[in-house]
Amino acid sequence: MKKKLLIATDNFLPRWDGISRFLLEIIPHLKDDFDITVLAPKFKGKFKKPAGIDVVRFDTFNIQLGDFYPAKPSIKKIKEYIAETDIVWTQGLGPIGALSIIYGKKLGKKVVSYVHSIEWELFSKSIRFFKSLVHYMTEIFAKMLYNKSSLILAPSLEVKEILNWIGVKTKIKVVHLGIDTSVFKPADNKKEAKKKIGVGPETKVIGFSGRIAREKDLMTLYRAFLKLERDYKDVILLIVGEGLENLKKIFDIKPNIKAVGAVDNVVPYLQAMDIFVLPSLTETSSLATMEAMACETAIVTTKVGYVKRYIKDKFNGVFFPKKNDLVLSLKLKWLFDNEYPRNMMAKNARKTIVDNYQWHKTVEKIKSILISV
Repeated sequence: MKKKLLIATDNFLPRWDGISRFLLEIIPHLKDDFDITVLAPKFKGKFKKPAGIDVVRFDTFNIQLGDFYPAKPSIKKIKEYIAETDIVWTQGLGPIGALSIIYGKKLGKKVVSYVHSIEWELFSKSIRFFKSLVHYMTEIFAKMLYNKSSLILAPSLEVKEILNWIGVKTKIKVVHLGIDTSVFKPADNKKEAKKKIGVGPETKVIGFSGRIAREKDLMTLYRAFLKLERDYKDVILLIVGEGLENLKKIFDIKPNIKAVGAVDNVVPYLQAMDIFVLPSLTETSSLATMEAMACETAIVTTKVGYVKRYIKDKFNGVFFPKKNDLVLSLKLKWLFDNEYPRNMMAKNARKTIVDNYQWHKTVEKIKSILISV
């Protein structure tokens, strides 16, 4: 008889982000061993339920926090589902995740928490006001919740060390994210890849994939692009993802910025990019960056989270200082003017993922941990 696994998440379809994509990739591999129920917010948009699982959706508040509408879950329902499950697996510390940890602990269930982000850094950078207070309060709240968990899964040793540093005593296992390199792979022909997404074959494409949120700092990329387009006539900025509407409006008024919103399949867009830019102020592993690397794209990034470990400057990518659009524009210009190092870095990026971050290894480790729990 299969164990019952309750996945509690505040990020799920139709909202596309790293957590949603992670869950969509991992759930099919867990269905043979677990009966799966997902607790998730009822985000606006067309929802297609993944096959073979149950999904319970909660309405959201009309208040937007950064790019996020928090869920208003029913405590009664959460307690009912937790009472009937064997393992509670939380994905983040939003209302659903937090309540699931609290009541999982109260009802004596095994609670496994996967840490996708450093919540106090993420939340404080995603709002405009009271950043220091929010950082402090969120850190205390996160510490309390993680100490109620039975086990924590962290995407890197750095995240584990940060949690230990703030006083989390729960056992932590490191499970690096991986990429399915049979899906995320280079285009057979870069020019044809550009044509497939409606871009001229000779156009230079700078890209970003992910949530459009304040902590992603896309305005730095935008300002760098404005500097760059003065020197290159045939260049576009390709933005793949959804989020803050005020940023979308800025992108939409520029004819050489192509903002396509959320897409079911990001691979064709990554394959069309010459350079992928991650201007983020905070990250853990950045699944989007690893996906771009697997598609053999040159990377320009800030030194954030685990990214600064798997990116080696001038080998498989290039670093630039946070919020520095001038340096970013100069790095992009150098890469466009020097095709050989750009291509070599792209090839080394792909090799880094193939050699060290294969998706099947992530799946096997997570499955083994959950079964043993």
